[in-house]
Amino acid sequence: MPLSKEDVAAIAEYARFHLTDKELDEMTDYMNEAVRLLQPIREYDLEGVKPTYQPIGDLSNVMREDVVDDHDRALDLKDAMHNAGSTHDRYFRVPSILGDEEEA
Repeated sequence: MPLSKEDVAAIAEYARFHLTDKELDEMTDYMNEAVRLLQPIREYDLEGVKPTYQPIGDLSNVMREDVVDDHDRALDLKDAMHNAGSTHDRYFRVPSILGDEEEA
């Protein structure tokens, strides 16, 4: 069932948009085209399919604890900082991307 000009005018009023008569005609055509493009989705057999609100289902947290699990795998601080262009104590120094700080 296509949207009428009155439907689109009501939507525009609800959204607090002022549309001229020409804009109302264009928007009615545009919205009806959008509805038409979505029509194939309505043809899927969804009997018994539960709504999904989370695309990964019941999975709530996929992150592991951030702990060192094997000291042999941890990189020594000196080795980690060896090739850094600039450092401060145990941190890498990088140029500001915001441009509001002095060069370090």
